[in-house]
Amino acid sequence: MTQPSTTDPPDQESHLPSPSAKDSVGIRLPWAFVVLVALLVVGRFVLAPYLTAPALQTWATVFVAVCVQALPFLVFGVALSAAITAFVPASFWTRALPRRPYAAVPVAGMAGAVLPGCECASVPVASGLMARGVAPPAALAFLLASPAINPVVLVSTAVAFPDQPSMVAARFAASLTVAVLAGWIWARFGRRAWAPAPRRPAGTGQGRLNTFLDAMLHDLTHAGGFLVVGALAAATLNVVIPRSWLAAVAGVPVVSVLVLALLAVLLSICSEADAFVAASLTAFSPTAKLAFLVVGPMVDLKLIALQAGTFGRAFTWRFVPLTLTLAIGVSFLTGWALL
Repeated sequence: MTQPSTTDPPDQESHLPSPSAKDSVGIRLPWAFVVLVALLVVGRFVLAPYLTAPALQTWATVFVAVCVQALPFLVFGVALSAAITAFVPASFWTRALPRRPYAAVPVAGMAGAVLPGCECASVPVASGLMARGVAPPAALAFLLASPAINPVVLVSTAVAFPDQPSMVAARFAASLTVAVLAGWIWARFGRRAWAPAPRRPAGTGQGRLNTFLDAMLHDLTHAGGFLVVGALAAATLNVVIPRSWLAAVAGVPVVSVLVLALLAVLLSICSEADAFVAASLTAFSPTAKLAFLVVGPMVDLKLIALQAGTFGRAFTWRFVPLTLTLAIGVSFLTGWALL
């Protein structure tokens, strides 16, 4: 009888990590991200006295502020996306949204009005919707509308502009219009290969709670790194751009709109707080401020990084210019009509 050779390859199962090993890796990853954020906060107060250069102090402040400000909303969005993956059956979306993408886009855009969250939350939620079978144009309309027209953002805008209530209406109308137009254009010209449905942990044989935790760990560790990359870029550009440049172009109507739109991309301010920054830019026209409010929640550095990490670079290189062009153009028209 032939004896088994000692050089035969081991069983395929022996290459698979044990459940305990996978669990330990899954537990370490989110804690590593939490520790990183904690170190950033501690470093801001411990190392700040030793950073004598004002530019370095500003850079450290902006970097930590972006990370800390965005983290709660990122966690909220990741948790909501994981809940969609684990607890909401795929058949729900086929019943809740119209079957035709052109009809589903405005419905998904209006759904963004009821979800309090910023752009950091909208990316994982839109990713979860696409993973559950929602048409990409509808999910992208939700991605753009949610951080721009939810109740928290509209209330903060009303507080920031107490003597200009038309700014709230203009922001709502312009942002929803951009979201719907972007969804319709993507439905007409978009390709499936440009925005493949993000993959989720299979969760075969797992309970709903375990599926929820696995999906949350997957999204949090994946998106957290891109949030840090976006914050690094935002802090660097915030320090590099001289403030005197902004004052010089504030009086030129068209240029001022373009400058504040670009500034919204670079500063990467959370949508719940950007209205107060816009209100402080007193030298600029209301239309330029509206462009700042419309562009910021839809196109900024940390959002670009999150989109690239979630949907891929092929998607980002096409969707970001489309959104930015629509946001600036619609802001021009809305500002002319309402402000």
